[in-house]
Amino acid sequence: MNNPAHPRRDAAVGPRKRTTMTIRPDYLADAKRLGITVSEAAERGLRDAIREAEAARWLAENGEAVAAANDWVEANGLPLADRRLF
Repeated sequence: MNNPAHPRRDAAVGPRKRTTMTIRPDYLADAKRLGITVSEAAERGLRDAIREAEAARWLAENGEAVAAANDWVEANGLPLADRRLF
């Protein structure tokens, strides 16, 4: 779900903003031991959390319409179902 308002969101390179965060020391030690770049891992986690939140918001905003469409198909069948080749 790429948001046109954020065209570089999934780009491998792009502008970055320095920030401060608090992380459990044992996580930091394990990340260092395993060669994990904390900022890249945090960015992936934040990207995934944003996608999940956007999907949940979309479903909350459009859930009624999706349910109504599903109810209509259940009651009436798929349009042009008799023309399907499978």
